[in-house]
Amino acid sequence: MFERQIGIDLGTVSVLVYVRGKGIVLQEPSVVAISVKDNRIVAVGEEARQMLGRTPDTIEVTRPMRDGVIADYVVTEAMLRYFIQKVCGRFRLFKPEIMISVPVGVTSVESRAVHDAAVQAGGKAAYLIPEPLAAALGAGMPIDTPTGNMIVDVGGGTSEAAVISVNGVVVANSVRIGGNKMDEAIAAYIRRKYNLLIGDQTAETIKIEIGSALPLEEELRMEVRGRDQVAGLPRTIEITSQEVTEALAEPLANIALTVRSVLERTPPELASDIIDCGMVMTGGGALLRNLDRFLTKETRVPCHVAENPIACVALGAGKALENYETLQRFLPSL
Repeated sequence: MFERQIGIDLGTVSVLVYVRGKGIVLQEPSVVAISVKDNRIVAVGEEARQMLGRTPDTIEVTRPMRDGVIADYVVTEAMLRYFIQKVCGRFRLFKPEIMISVPVGVTSVESRAVHDAAVQAGGKAAYLIPEPLAAALGAGMPIDTPTGNMIVDVGGGTSEAAVISVNGVVVANSVRIGGNKMDEAIAAYIRRKYNLLIGDQTAETIKIEIGSALPLEEELRMEVRGRDQVAGLPRTIEITSQEVTEALAEPLANIALTVRSVLERTPPELASDIIDCGMVMTGGGALLRNLDRFLTKETRVPCHVAENPIACVALGAGKALENYETLQRFLPSL
């Protein structure tokens, strides 16, 4: 066994890489900075993320993944190659085996694009695993038993809900709403209410610092700087956690609707298991304050946040590769 086995969570916002025997070895933003003049890659990951919204015309900063699928194939392949080289070293005798996550409901064309990008980037073999299945594995749920395990994965580009039993996805649904749409909703709310333009990174900071799915008992406040739409000059305002909760109402309602649609289609035997055990939340979105309480209120099913929600999908992809013989028939074939 000289080959490295790698599990990759190829997310809209960040890429996580799990290496067998080492755990999570890399977590970087899925952002690439490209020189417009000669199409050369200037920076990848954290270095490129710091350039978002701050570059001259000669450098373009892009997110090659959109809504959990590849938006720019060439850039995604280059980004994957960079991350694989960073983990395995530039000169390697043996190519790694790669298990890579894809959202439920992706088309065969989108799946093939992810598979081909992983192989072109230096993988000996590439396998795909549905994100909810990887998340459930990474969260340590007993998915190999004939019981109903419900997982809700709130990522940057998509939110997915699925019921898993006997290593397979029984019912699943996904909506292309996640952390990015929440940031957009906050920016739009501030633009409407205060005539203030703010960037994506500022909106994300607001969400992390004072965002909540339900009103907080003790209100939080934060100063926000942006550009006044009317005067065109920089201005500072103060916003409260209550306002952020209002701004997030619509995207959160859509996520709750997706979870409910899965519960409505769940076979009754599995539904009774889910009422007993509750559902588990993974993904970066799961860290939003009170999102578990919000989903419990909307669905009347207990909701818990996984131990390390951000890493669950990458951990699960790695575990799936280790148990490939068992899981092989439940994974999408290309």
